[in-house]
Amino acid sequence: MPIPARFRAFRIHEENRLHRAGIQEVSLDELTAGELVVQVAYSSVNYKDALAGTGKGRILRRFPLVGGIDVAGHVVASSDARFREGDGVLCCGAWLSETRDGGYAQYARLEADSTVHLPAGLDLREAMILGTAGFTAGLALLRMQENHQRPEQGPIAVTGATGGVGMLAVDILTRAGYEVHAISGKPERAGFLQRVGARKVIDRHQLATGQRPLEAAIWGGAVDTVGGEMLAGLTRTTSPYGNIAVCGLAASHELSTTVMPLILRGVSLLGVATTTPPQAQRQAVWERLGGAWKPAHLDAICTRTVDLGGLADVFTGMLAGASFGRTLVQV
Repeated sequence: MPIPARFRAFRIHEENRLHRAGIQEVSLDELTAGELVVQVAYSSVNYKDALAGTGKGRILRRFPLVGGIDVAGHVVASSDARFREGDGVLCCGAWLSETRDGGYAQYARLEADSTVHLPAGLDLREAMILGTAGFTAGLALLRMQENHQRPEQGPIAVTGATGGVGMLAVDILTRAGYEVHAISGKPERAGFLQRVGARKVIDRHQLATGQRPLEAAIWGGAVDTVGGEMLAGLTRTTSPYGNIAVCGLAASHELSTTVMPLILRGVSLLGVATTTPPQAQRQAVWERLGGAWKPAHLDAICTRTVDLGGLADVFTGMLAGASFGRTLVQV
């Protein structure tokens, strides 16, 4: 199918410090360069997308750009021998909607080194229900396992469990054989979290992790999306040689703790950065997400599907705290 001269995209502008975003028609030559041209099937909405799309956060480093940090579709042109026309591919993070045009368009130009083949076991829709949120959770687990995290060490705490990363982490960890304790400030969602795999749901308002440098060990490890005092509490209450994968700052970017858990219990803090991992690591995570780690409840986790025209309303609701679950964008 020939690429049209112009096609629809959700593009973000800033002129004289004034934010403007919406649907417009663009040409392929207006997009940032890349070895691959992809006809986009799906994208998704992450909190970062809402910040970028409304101008509420300083996400974009250049203007104008097409929004959307996730993209999945089929290759229609490639100058890289690793990819052929018709290949199903996906790309998450990789500076999309920061320095590069993203996935909220009918066509995208992608860098081959940041793009992975769609793994067996996932279709394009499922890949974007996962998106950056699922990739983050999967990369967290990969890093933990590379540092010898095992189910027999004890339950894994997942903080911010009703967020996109959190609920997917609960499902992924459960599929991988771990017992999961979900920590959330939304106790009314306990039933949902148990449905997607949490053995135990803990109201964060009722959680006491003490203030001493070392408290009684509760968890074998953790995936933390919150930061701040929650993360500090996890360092005090994680078992010897447990890993805490740090992948968010929903509460705070600051961390005030001591080195005691690290040098007396061997607890490890593992950073999870989804923008810059090498392609081999990206592919390894996605292969697992399409295989043994594939969440069993993707249809329940995807609570809404919109087209490009519905993005503005989704952004507003998400920033107001009114969204729940993953939003799929059908392009």
